[in-house]
Amino acid sequence: MTVRELVVDPITRIEGHLGARLIVDVNKRRPNHDSVRVFATAFRGFEVFAVGRRPEDMPPITSRFCGVCGSSHANASAITVDMAYGVSPEPLGVVLRNIGFGMDEYLYDHTIILNLLEGPDYSEALLKKFTPSVFSEAERTLAQNRDRHGFEKISDIMRALNPVSGRMWQLAAYFQRIAREAGVLIYGKHPHPNVLIPGGIQTNTYDIEETLIAITYRLVKLTAWVKFNYYVWEDLLNFYKNIGYEMVGLTYEKPRVMSVGLFEDPEKYSAIGDYVSWEDFYKAMDGAAEARIFKPGMVLDGELVSTKYTDMNASTMEHVDMAFYDEWKDKVRKEEWYTEEDPLGNKLLWGKEDPAYHPWNKVTVPKPVRLDWNEKYSWVVRVNKVWKDGTIGPIELGPYPRVYVHSRRASTTAGGLIRAGNGKVEVTLPRAVTGELPSTVWEEDTIDWNVPGHSTTIYRLWGRAYCLLMIAAGVWHNVLQAMELLKQGKRKSSRPWKVPSSITRGAGFLEAPRGSVRHWIVQRGGKTLNYQAHAPTTENASSRDEKRVTDPRRYAPGPFEAAVSNIVITEELPPDKWEGLDVVRAIRSFDPCLACAVHIEFANDGRVLKVVEKVVTDMTVNV
Repeated sequence: MTVRELVVDPITRIEGHLGARLIVDVNKRRPNHDSVRVFATAFRGFEVFAVGRRPEDMPPITSRFCGVCGSSHANASAITVDMAYGVSPEPLGVVLRNIGFGMDEYLYDHTIILNLLEGPDYSEALLKKFTPSVFSEAERTLAQNRDRHGFEKISDIMRALNPVSGRMWQLAAYFQRIAREAGVLIYGKHPHPNVLIPGGIQTNTYDIEETLIAITYRLVKLTAWVKFNYYVWEDLLNFYKNIGYEMVGLTYEKPRVMSVGLFEDPEKYSAIGDYVSWEDFYKAMDGAAEARIFKPGMVLDGELVSTKYTDMNASTMEHVDMAFYDEWKDKVRKEEWYTEEDPLGNKLLWGKEDPAYHPWNKVTVPKPVRLDWNEKYSWVVRVNKVWKDGTIGPIELGPYPRVYVHSRRASTTAGGLIRAGNGKVEVTLPRAVTGELPSTVWEEDTIDWNVPGHSTTIYRLWGRAYCLLMIAAGVWHNVLQAMELLKQGKRKSSRPWKVPSSITRGAGFLEAPRGSVRHWIVQRGGKTLNYQAHAPTTENASSRDEKRVTDPRRYAPGPFEAAVSNIVITEELPPDKWEGLDVVRAIRSFDPCLACAVHIEFANDGRVLKVVEKVVTDMTVNV
């Protein structure tokens, strides 16, 4: 058997850099599953220097985790501190948080990820170089939605995804700016909003009517855009499905996915925290999360096992066996804030595993050592879900999990604009006119998706495109709610917060564009005693675990590693000229973001064969 060791390092992303290492069977064009390692090569340290700071400072501080999804962390942190201080916003404040987040983060982020970062992997420039037969097939294939978007053939869509010169690339650059403009009207600036505070938001409400008019103007344009964008990506991804790419990049045979929900109900969330104990706030979060527009849920091995916010908290376990950190369990048990149960009386990790490994008790102790593929090889920890029956395994997060979970929840949300159940989601968007797009996407439209039962490279992209439709519907609903509140004279957005003198905790979860983002805090008297945060990539890029998972054969790798394990090398080149196209596609489909300076190293028996610099530039030469 002829093999090659393929090392892709770094794959630049938002929170530092990613790399991937795998051994490929040259004849089968598939990786050896046990060889795959996806690793983070940079330590950020935010959790370390959060200790000692004031909790109300954490939303603007944690937004600096990332230059793209800063408001995701800021909003999760705001919920975390809301709970710790026992205070939630007035209804208008909840709606303004929702609108700002939907516009500034989602409509902006998904647009650029699909078309500026993931799109070039499917562009004419790249395909002519790496898979010319696929492009030839695309030139012979009519686009099913051509009467909607105007691209006659699939090859025209691929040409439109060429960086800089392509029509889709240019439209995405334009419409993401429109989304950011709307977000800035709420947040004051982009990135890193500084208006999110415990119990509210500091957006000026003196002339809020004018602000809502300006947002609505932009939302109309973006509504036409998300319809146009979906029809384009539906055609492209159907093409790849039909040529045999459907199961490439599969994570797990049966879905192991989670969504914590998105867009708070203004009355439900506001009613929780009028200076209550953190314990009562926590107990109320199951009801508040259930009232979100995007429904929460956790699916393990294809079964919807829970819809409770508190279950998703109690089941989270973190280890550092193969990550560059030191153990903390003996240290944390000496802390006065150490806990073994939540306010509902649930044993953390259900009493099945050591509660010291729950994020409320986790202490970040960096310990860099020499990289060893069989020992410590990444700065990303391992996160597993421990369920009540004692089973342990990974969890996948992202747009596909978000839409998949929602499809399993029979519901009508967003004022009737989103309907779901039996594995299907249906979204209705209103008439929206914008001169930049053809009139064929202006009219009111209902678009449905029977969500597939597998997370693969193309279905993760599909989930992102469909999620944009749902987000637009959610923002419309929140704009209308804001107008109704103003008609009722409810102009207050915030409640003043009070600092509890006792030890209190918070757990703030919401859906970021990349998946569930979760923050945990322990504080006393306005001083942070411990702070932990999980970005979606924390779970998705989790390091390997063969010790604790119930089924090591299936669940030792985290989602990134599982997806890379199930790729097929499709490059129509000799093995010594492979550049990792399918590796990058699988990883980028999770949205690790900003792949602009990738170096790929080929090695055999420890000897470097070839180093390729700036792959994206190479792939788009002459564009």
